Amino acid sequence: MAKFSYRGRDDKGELVSGVIDAGSADSVASQLAGNGVTPIAINENIVAKAIEMPDIFQQKVTLEELSMFCRQMYSLTRSGVVLNRAIRGLAESLRNERLTTVLLDVETSLNSGVNLSSALGKHPDIFDSLFVNIINVGESSGRLEVAFQQLSNYMELEKDTRRRISSAVRYPIFVLTAISIAIVVLNIFVIPVFADLFSKFGADLPWATRILIGTSNFFVEEWPLIIVFSLGSVIGIRYYINTEAGRFKLDRVKLRIPLIGSILERATLARFSRSFALMLNSGVPLIQALELSSQAVGNSYMAKNIRGMREGIQRGESLLRSALHSGMFTPLVLQMIQVGEETGQVDEMLNEVAEFYEQEVDYDLKNLSSYIEPILIACIAGLVMILALGIFLPMWDMMNVMQG
Repeated sequence: MAKFSYRGRDDKGELVSGVIDAGSADSVASQLAGNGVTPIAINENIVAKAIEMPDIFQQKVTLEELSMFCRQMYSLTRSGVVLNRAIRGLAESLRNERLTTVLLDVETSLNSGVNLSSALGKHPDIFDSLFVNIINVGESSGRLEVAFQQLSNYMELEKDTRRRISSAVRYPIFVLTAISIAIVVLNIFVIPVFADLFSKFGADLPWATRILIGTSNFFVEEWPLIIVFSLGSVIGIRYYINTEAGRFKLDRVKLRIPLIGSILERATLARFSRSFALMLNSGVPLIQALELSSQAVGNSYMAKNIRGMREGIQRGESLLRSALHSGMFTPLVLQMIQVGEETGQVDEMLNEVAEFYEQEVDYDLKNLSSYIEPILIACIAGLVMILALGIFLPMWDMMNVMQG
């Protein structure tokens, strides 16, 4: 997500301005239109994003907390509790101070006559455009409790998918981190000791040992340069990926990573199918549902393909044909979409598509360790071999010379 500053006019013609987190300027325009604001200017805050550091003092609002909020709002609205009283009661019972502050502001807006979707839309960093539009449709149709229930179910499934992916990659990340730390420790503390030993004997060192000693000397002597280069690289990469072009390229590269890329792609397609089905089931028009779903996938490369589907439908193509032209879906999924179109049950079939992708993701995640472990073992074996060739081999040679 990027930060965009905007200026516009509300329904009363008054000038308004602010900052919104969104994937693109088009997404900002859609959010503003949904909140009754006509945009005049939208600008991406590139420089500010490039240098800003994570705000460790500002409490985050997790997906689990939002899901719980939706479940509680579903129960309260279904029981007939007045909306502003329900918001106030939840705000007073929450432990997350940031969410409490936001809900109190929402209650203030409700008391001043603003509807719930517009009040939530003032906080796009917490309630995204998908959330706001589902609530808006629920308000318009008089089924607000159903909207909260749908959002809660959607978030629970999303949370479960994220948890499974996180659990699957935790082990390889831990091993790679341990290997990296071991390499740094060896270069700074271990290899210099052996380098001094070898220099005292004046032994003729093999090429592997010379490389190890040269690398170690660079670590020891040039550590300020390494730190400056690392920080500069982090800032530069952060600057680049926070631009629209950089974010697009990064999202495309992520989908092409061996082993991981296909899992991320199918998880993204499951998220798209689930959010698209949620939109259609809530009564959001097809074109708008595609736009909102493109914002929910969390991948700008996939979002571009989804917007291509939207443009195809605007030209008069069917959902099946636009999905076919996007190149994102397998023939089996395309058949499911075709059946959904023919029977008029696209939303139900999209839920089936989401479950299909989630099952594939589950299968791949269960087998991910068996694919990655041989690679990690090979990396560790390579590290041991380099140490054996570079350190222990010349030591054995010196021992043979001393004994001879």
